[in-house]
Amino acid sequence: MDGIMNKLRNLDAYPKINDDFYSRTLSGGIITIASSILMILLFLSELELYLNALIQTKLVVDTSRGETLRINFDVTFPALPCSILSLDAMDISGEKHLDVKHDIIKKRIDSHGNVIETRKDGIGAPKIEKPLQRHGGRLEHNETYCGSCYGAEATDEDCCNSCEEVREAYRKKGWGISNPDEIDQCKREGFLQRIKDEDGEGCNVYGFLEVNKVAGNFHFAPGKSFEQAGVHVHDLMAFQKDSFNLSHHINRLAFGEYFPGVINPLDRVKWTQNAPSGMYQYFIKVVPTVYTDVDGHTIQSNQFSVTEHSRTGDHIQSLPGVFFFYDLSPIKVTSTEESNSFLHFLTNVCAIVGGVFTVSGILDSFIYHGQKAIKKKMEIGKFS
Repeated sequence: MDGIMNKLRNLDAYPKINDDFYSRTLSGGIITIASSILMILLFLSELELYLNALIQTKLVVDTSRGETLRINFDVTFPALPCSILSLDAMDISGEKHLDVKHDIIKKRIDSHGNVIETRKDGIGAPKIEKPLQRHGGRLEHNETYCGSCYGAEATDEDCCNSCEEVREAYRKKGWGISNPDEIDQCKREGFLQRIKDEDGEGCNVYGFLEVNKVAGNFHFAPGKSFEQAGVHVHDLMAFQKDSFNLSHHINRLAFGEYFPGVINPLDRVKWTQNAPSGMYQYFIKVVPTVYTDVDGHTIQSNQFSVTEHSRTGDHIQSLPGVFFFYDLSPIKVTSTEESNSFLHFLTNVCAIVGGVFTVSGILDSFIYHGQKAIKKKMEIGKFS
């Protein structure tokens, strides 16, 4: 047994020196403190790298087909009432969504930004109280109401029972309503009076659009939109106003889901219109992005870059509104979270400890022997 212990003792790579042979110096103590602080700082830095996952980014060609693009938005118009504001979306494939109302929430706000009313767009027509029927008489008991569309009926069976339905029928025909008070439904519902009552109010509109994954645009503009001779126009005569203040705050605009590290450059962007009319355009390049976390969960989303252009003046020829033109990049970004292995972390810690210890030892030896040599020369010079 003693032989085995002696053999193990002979394998000791760290032979011990008697304490009597140690010489402790002031410079050695300073170097020890400095090297210890350096080792702790390097260790904390390495620990932070180990605890935080690294993100590996690659660029690949986007070969996906038949997908849709979700656009999340939250925009505030401080000086444009909700009853005037409409949202349209269209793309290069020819698909159009005019006066979008589904998945859209509007908040009426006062001049101080306080919420007056929140409602889902397109919901809440006034109750019919003996309205005028298409045949000219007033609705009596046990009669079914069928209001006139004032020449915009597609068939003889069509009915327009509210001002909104009349406006929609006119939109489909490509017509504009010059005087809503001539429409019984609009007069009964107080269409113009409601616009006057909301004068000076603002509107916060938020929700999302589900569109084809092709280039297109969506825009916020006053008035109901329709097609006239193949041109997209808005019916502004119904509001009997000459100008619209399209100052706006983009609280949030995102193409797809949120993922760690994403930056949406239009968040919290503000534009103030000083002229009577204005047109604001945002040209957006959407980059498809796939984000995979350390657990393997994948998020299909998008990033985007943007350039801006605005036109203001007393008599601009184009449609007043806030337009977002987007195009898709053919390159997809794949971001993958990768965590360092514990063995890699342990190797780096050992390298830090060993490296600092070795370098500090060399420095201490250099200083010690340098001081010793200088002291010896000074003694020789003293006795000579």
